Amino acid sequence: MMKCLVVDDSPVIRKVARRILEGLDFHVEEAEDGQQALALCQRDMPDAVLVDAVMPVMDGYEFLKTLRRTAGGSAPKALMWNTEYDVALVARAIHSGADDVLMKPFDRALVVEKLAQVGLA
Repeated sequence: MMKCLVVDDSPVIRKVARRILEGLDFHVEEAEDGQQALALCQRDMPDAVLVDAVMPVMDGYEFLKTLRRTAGGSAPKALMWNTEYDVALVARAIHSGADDVLMKPFDRALVVEKLAQVGLA
């Protein structure tokens, strides 16, 4: 079973993502911010990370930059989500280490599509 880490300061978004991912046979862990997420990754590196761009403590951009510099941190496929589509934000996400970008609100079909695009579905 593949492991996915869902990182978002919104418990509602984490719950929605968890339901979708568990329905796709992922084992899911959650973190409220990038700092918590890094600690979880250092303990047990996931196969995938779905991360919000904007969070307190450590945002998604800084989390991905730090993750990618961590031992084993280049392995997880990373999808970053945001509420607005802007070419500059997409470029920033990719530059920070995201494999692709997912827009909020998202649904099961969109998550499946994005996971397939990065080779996880």
